[in-house]
Amino acid sequence: MEAAQPLIVAAGLWWASTGLILWLVRRDAASFGASLALGAVVACAAMLALWLSADDTTPGGAYVAFGAAMAVWGWHEMGFLMGKLTGPRRTPCPPDATGWRRFTVSTETVIHHEIALALTALLFVALTWGQPNQVGTLTFLLLFGMRLSTKLNIFLGVPNPPSGLLPRGLTYLGSYFRRARFNALFPVSLAASIVVTILLAEAALTSSGGARTGFVLMLSLAGLGLLEHGFLLLPATRRRPAPESALWAWALGRDAKPTQVALVEADQ
Repeated sequence: MEAAQPLIVAAGLWWASTGLILWLVRRDAASFGASLALGAVVACAAMLALWLSADDTTPGGAYVAFGAAMAVWGWHEMGFLMGKLTGPRRTPCPPDATGWRRFTVSTETVIHHEIALALTALLFVALTWGQPNQVGTLTFLLLFGMRLSTKLNIFLGVPNPPSGLLPRGLTYLGSYFRRARFNALFPVSLAASIVVTILLAEAALTSSGGARTGFVLMLSLAGLGLLEHGFLLLPATRRRPAPESALWAWALGRDAKPTQVALVEADQ
């Protein structure tokens, strides 16, 4: 039971927060300002909570730090998916872009967001430097690493690029995704994810108190990262929707089914 609770909390928070963000970015664009402003207040409160809990080694401190990292990450994701923090290029991929040029123009679509995430990661490190509770910082770094892995694999090519999760304002990003049966990076990403998951499991088994709670929370997140990588291998069909759309159908609403049909038809 000691390990089950943080596993359930992390999985539930991941599912609910992702769904909430997907729902918010599909509202009328006039609501984006209020959503981002409220998210900014929550993110600032989360950073304060992270700093105040940096010396708290109890299970409660681990939950606070983990929640803080998830809140700040969620605010970044809102800014990206609402089109407020992406990159200087906001047009579809040029049809003739291949090789290094395709990588360059793809990077231009998201570079501002990646820089913001990197700077936020540095802020996490600074706020918890030398303190015993590193759960929040490690959680944010774990999320950052999983995101980079997913983005690179989508760029190189996977059977199920998650175009169905893109809101209408960012549909041009789908042109930078590549559908392919295999890419050389994917097994490396998968192996690295498995190693990280095993290391977190070992750390959880050999620790106690707040440290164990923190490692179990991150273990759950790493396992979910493995699941998301697995989603990339499962293309949708007319009878079977993409797994990510099935998980968050309540948040995607009318956007889910049309996007899936378009993806299937484009792949035929």
